[in-house]
Amino acid sequence: MTEMVFGATPVRAGDPILPRWWRTVDKWSLACVLGLFAIGLLLGLAASVPLAEKNNLPRFYYVTRQAVFGSVALGVMVIVSMLSPKQVRRLGVLGFLGAFIAILALPVIGTDFGKGAVRWLSVGGLSVQPSEFLKPGFVALAAWFMAASQEVGGPPGKAYSFVAAATIVVLLALQPDFGQASLVLFSWCVMYFVAGAPMILLLIVLALTVTGGVFAYGASDHFARRIDGFLNPEIDPRTQIGYATNAIQEGGFFGVGVGEGTVKWSLPDAHTDFIIAVAAEEYGTIMVLAIIALYCTIVVRSLSRLRGERDPFARIAGSGLACAFGVQALINMGVAVRLLPAKGMTLPFVSYGGSSVIASGIAMGMLLALTRRRPQGAMADLLGRAR
Repeated sequence: MTEMVFGATPVRAGDPILPRWWRTVDKWSLACVLGLFAIGLLLGLAASVPLAEKNNLPRFYYVTRQAVFGSVALGVMVIVSMLSPKQVRRLGVLGFLGAFIAILALPVIGTDFGKGAVRWLSVGGLSVQPSEFLKPGFVALAAWFMAASQEVGGPPGKAYSFVAAATIVVLLALQPDFGQASLVLFSWCVMYFVAGAPMILLLIVLALTVTGGVFAYGASDHFARRIDGFLNPEIDPRTQIGYATNAIQEGGFFGVGVGEGTVKWSLPDAHTDFIIAVAAEEYGTIMVLAIIALYCTIVVRSLSRLRGERDPFARIAGSGLACAFGVQALINMGVAVRLLPAKGMTLPFVSYGGSSVIASGIAMGMLLALTRRRPQGAMADLLGRAR
């Protein structure tokens, strides 16, 4: 009866790990991730060539690097997706500690690469953005705290998770990196809601967020410029938003043609933050809708599979990972069409970037692991715990 309701897949004794993984993993989500990565390489062939020529590099230098980063990310994703929820929790907590230490070191040894925000650690020609790896680790840590608080005599895990979230948001805002800070706060709110938080507390957090935004507007010129640019009804055609908006309008429904777009020659971040503008110009609205459909499929299927999950950690962490993944994509595309202020956030698995794509691979591997079909225990056990 339990398997009929919740779709659990029985695990046979001595069953090899690969067949068991393939039988229980969400193949639709896995296929969507592969589709996003393939689209990212396709768009990178067009978007990154102008930057490579500008830097006197081989024409397909960035595409080749993205293929290498992506192969590593997909490999890591598959390996992580084979883990149990307990192993996912351990991996996430250890990853969080490592990324948190790296973020603390940014003011001392970090670099901004001329972008005005100290977000990267540069070591021997390789750069790492710790905040990208902090997000999946934080979700695992916060979900662990919240799940522990539901046990009889458990610790005040929800309070611990809030302290962790507030600390991370402050550290990210000081870089400044308000985009990642808002994503961390959003994922915490989702997990807090799934864990059974009263709405009044979420409204208090929302009020504190608005207050923090007002304070940041007055204290940070970087933040104020982006908000002012977003609120200005006139779009300067010489800005990145101006170029991206014009490219999307020019693309129409079917696009101007493969390789015929011009926005990639004007936007310095065409292969990263504004790659959706390249997709809209060369391939049209139909490509953008296909990309949106892939993201929606991953999020909806993941949340659907988590509905029947009885492990509190798996349910809470999976919900946080799925929603953070979808909202990051929403923010990136929302900025390009001027629905949101500029955030400097990549499009998962599509934008160029080693830290971004590998961290996305880890996060998606964790999500696939938590949404795998597995026995949920006897119904009598669940009713007994409820009593």
